[in-house]
Amino acid sequence: MRFISTRMHGALDYLTGALLIIAPWMMKFGRGGAETWIMLILGAGAILYSLLTDYEWGMAKVFSMRTHLTFDLLSGILLAASPWLFGFSEHVFWPHVVLGVFEIGASLMTQTTPSRGAAEHSRPM
Repeated sequence: MRFISTRMHGALDYLTGALLIIAPWMMKFGRGGAETWIMLILGAGAILYSLLTDYEWGMAKVFSMRTHLTFDLLSGILLAASPWLFGFSEHVFWPHVVLGVFEIGASLMTQTTPSRGAAEHSRPM
């Protein structure tokens, strides 16, 4: 059931990307190790591929919405598993798991095509 519009998803993309970048310091677990870097890299990546997505919030229209949602799904899986993959689960794991599951859920519940009006305005004539 895909009930999140691409417009809403776009807003969530930039908020989630920013949250991933600031979370290590906001939640006081940033030690400069993998627990910090995985969030920084995935947050910056989310903002970058959002800017390059063909939807209401994109600028360059390089990636389709389906490709974008695949990136979100893979990013969420990596983020949720990262505390055990990179060995920092003894220090922190909840922020990574919660945000990872959020990304997975958003990727599975978002519509795969932008609204008709947005798609018409994003295409060159």
